[in-house]
Amino acid sequence: MSTENEGTAVPPAPSAPPPPADAPAASAPQGAHPGSAPAAGDPYGPPAAQAHHDAGAGESSSAPDPSWPPPPPPSTPAYGGDGGAGHGAAGHGGGGWGAGWGTTHQQPAPKNGRGRGGLVAAVLVAALVAGGLGGGLGYTLARENDSGGSTTVSSATSGGNVKRDPGTVAAVAAAALPSTVTIEAASSSGEGGTGTGFVFDKQGHIVTNNHVVADAVDGGNLSATFPNGKKYEAEVVGNAQGYDVAVIKLKNAPSDLKPLTLGNSDDVAVGDSTIAIGAPFGLSNTVTTGIISAKNRPVASSDGTGSKASYMSALQTDASINPGNSGGPLLDAQGNVIGINSAIQSTSNGGFGTGQAGSIGLGFAIPINQAKYVAQELIRTGKPVYAKIGASVSLEDTTNGAKITEQGVGGTEPVDPGGPADKAGLKPGDVITKLDDRVIDSGPTLIGEIWTHKPGDEVTITYERGGKEHTTELTLGSRVGDS
Repeated sequence: MSTENEGTAVPPAPSAPPPPADAPAASAPQGAHPGSAPAAGDPYGPPAAQAHHDAGAGESSSAPDPSWPPPPPPSTPAYGGDGGAGHGAAGHGGGGWGAGWGTTHQQPAPKNGRGRGGLVAAVLVAALVAGGLGGGLGYTLARENDSGGSTTVSSATSGGNVKRDPGTVAAVAAAALPSTVTIEAASSSGEGGTGTGFVFDKQGHIVTNNHVVADAVDGGNLSATFPNGKKYEAEVVGNAQGYDVAVIKLKNAPSDLKPLTLGNSDDVAVGDSTIAIGAPFGLSNTVTTGIISAKNRPVASSDGTGSKASYMSALQTDASINPGNSGGPLLDAQGNVIGINSAIQSTSNGGFGTGQAGSIGLGFAIPINQAKYVAQELIRTGKPVYAKIGASVSLEDTTNGAKITEQGVGGTEPVDPGGPADKAGLKPGDVITKLDDRVIDSGPTLIGEIWTHKPGDEVTITYERGGKEHTTELTLGSRVGDS
């Protein structure tokens, strides 16, 4: 059984201290257009906090610039100690775990997946044996001590007849589970993994992560199974590597589909209750709970297989998220979808012989407001549309801002002539420190924030030049497609 495509955030180096709560996200390839492409130079700079995606991975830019695509990440993703800043994230799933940004350490190659399955099976068998033994002893002692009188009190109702009040976890789960699916994706060669998705509309569209279905994009096999056991073949309608969002459509979709209600991720507050649904390690229809731990976490993720990075300004939750939860819904206490579970932070570079690690309470979800826009574009045109500023920025590990590079990718101009940044008066060497009221501490943070907007949105850019602070108004441009 293959594991899933959950974006697991990769751990910092074992010796590194934990990152501060307001630390920036992972850095990535040296030089990249926020919503565009990396600049020339270091082919992958300090490794981005690389998301451990199931099958495929997102990318990191946003414009049909001559500098696209960015250089591939190293064949072996590096683990990064946070160095006091930054969060790593990784997509869960069939792919290997990614890496956090910071001081670079080589990540060992993942081992084959049998170790963990064997260990889990052994634990389960041991538990069953112990349970059987305990039951036998209990029955024997009860029989020997039974004097004919019983003090046992039976419940008037069984669990199946108890009414779950609206708003309880049980009620929310009961309403949402029928609209979630376990996705199996495999390439034509048979390689693939398992992830999760949820019903987006009555026409049979299912929203999930790009890295969940990446193996099936070019002619692979794709299926979606509902909790009632009904399984449907599916096809990819569109996928966005940079956003790490994909839409698939069920073939011969049933007429009684119930789309999940979409919430407003902008209104989410730290401390709000969360409910996550997914298939961790292949255990379909698993429900976990937690809270919103933080908002606007800059997360750069990659599956470590050479795929482009994806960037998000994520919702952080402590709800247990593991490989296989990728693409599943993160719900609020009313059952509204507020995010797509995509990545986790891990303290381990593997374990139990699988090369994967489990949840430590640091999960990251793509805000649903962004995912909704992306999904609608994919359904409408089959291609993603990215907002961009039209400038190449460094993705090095810094906390000072996003610096516009002196040279673009492949010798191109670092600021696109006539592009949004050029019209706003930005120049090479400028360091962008804020986008509207959001502090920008690195290139990945800038990209994630830009991608929460739509092309045509007007934003206020605060930047430093020659030691002085300036502001300018900028209208975001657009790039269609991932290449």
